[in-house]
Amino acid sequence: MQLDRLVNFHKVLADPTRIRILVLLANGPLHGQALAGKLGVSPPTITHHMTRLREAGLVKERRDKNTIYFHLEEMTLRRNAGAILDVVFRHEPGGPTEMELKHHKERSEVVRNFFTPDGKLKQIPAQRKKRLMVLEHLVRGLERNRKYTEQEINDYIKQFHGDYATIRREFIINHYMYRDNGIYELNPPEMWAKIE
Repeated sequence: MQLDRLVNFHKVLADPTRIRILVLLANGPLHGQALAGKLGVSPPTITHHMTRLREAGLVKERRDKNTIYFHLEEMTLRRNAGAILDVVFRHEPGGPTEMELKHHKERSEVVRNFFTPDGKLKQIPAQRKKRLMVLEHLVRGLERNRKYTEQEINDYIKQFHGDYATIRREFIINHYMYRDNGIYELNPPEMWAKIE
């Protein structure tokens, strides 16, 4: 398993709400409203978390008339959870360096410190390095190759923090997204501002 995929898998799981969602889905499929009710969060919060879980391949969807049911991808969860053991104990070539593990731990701590358990951003960090880590965490919930209107970006950001204009501007300044005639789209990760 590639290191970046492994790190992304653990980033997705570095959130108590997403772990609780997986626990609920382990008992059988549920729709978004049911998950929101059981977890005491809003439907947009569930949408955000399901996007991250879907990107990591941990859930799949099945539509039944007008309702979308989410299912746990148990084999993916088991395979990816075991991959870290392979990397650590088998010392595979290309395994994470000490520096990469340190950066991953630092990012996880920043996310834990700046976000509430239900995914709200407490404040925008003043320190550039931490601000970039927070912005990268936020932008990973957006879909690649999708064009967003400014209102859609504003609504997405408002799920996490009220100052959507500042965060939207930071997305552009730090090359996470580009804007053309009021339409926003994610840049490839290689273009994102580098976290030193």
